[in-house]
Amino acid sequence: MNKHEYISSGILEAYALGELSEPERREVEHHLAGHPELRTELDQIEAVQEKLLQRTAITPRNAVKAALFARIDGQPPAAKGVSMPSSEARMWKFAAAASVTVALVSSYLAYNYYDKWKRTQGELTERIAQSQRVASDYNQVNQRLDKIERDIHIIQNPAFKRVALKGTSHAPASLAYVYWNEDTREVYLSVHELQHLTRENQYQLWAIIDGKPVDAGVFDGGDAGELLKMKEIGRGATLFAVTVEPRGGKPAPTLETMQVAGPVEKG
Repeated sequence: MNKHEYISSGILEAYALGELSEPERREVEHHLAGHPELRTELDQIEAVQEKLLQRTAITPRNAVKAALFARIDGQPPAAKGVSMPSSEARMWKFAAAASVTVALVSSYLAYNYYDKWKRTQGELTERIAQSQRVASDYNQVNQRLDKIERDIHIIQNPAFKRVALKGTSHAPASLAYVYWNEDTREVYLSVHELQHLTRENQYQLWAIIDGKPVDAGVFDGGDAGELLKMKEIGRGATLFAVTVEPRGGKPAPTLETMQVAGPVEKG
């Protein structure tokens, strides 16, 4: 017996579906007993059929079962006709069983691959989102490093004068530093210790030029040590100070709320 031809004939599928006569069943069982690989093939066929039946099972209405048995009981015996030769009938029976199994297997594989495809799509979407989060974090870190590098360049640049602003009697623990380039008029502020403000207020930086206060911009506080870019001012500043003002700032400082102040060293 050629096992491959025997398997491809469809007889095992017919056996699993219960489509064989008793002699045919005994013949299959005889081959199964002598060839373990046939038993393995049959087990796989039955497993696939069982999975498909479980997936596609539909519970019929009670009326369907009653109507079906009533129809069976009322049917007259089938008319005798010309019988098909046993060998040809057997061949067609095997082919039908094999076709049913092929259809079941195809349906199962289609469902299985669709299910795997859906899971793969979900995993791919999650991986893309994860990659986007990593890229976003990477960009933020790069921006942060670039900012730190620029800050260090300004702090170490001899063209910028460093002005220490120490706490006043209103805020003795406060401390800040101004970095001012008189040639380019650039002003940067580094906050080291300032009190927390309400949402209605902001800090405002002032430069005293020719005895008059000049607005150098408002800010909310910032991180300790971080340089805040402020408004550019003219030449000749002799002192810098920070006051607490209503959000958006004022055209003139409120001296009673001055937090820090410091003179610009000459030279």
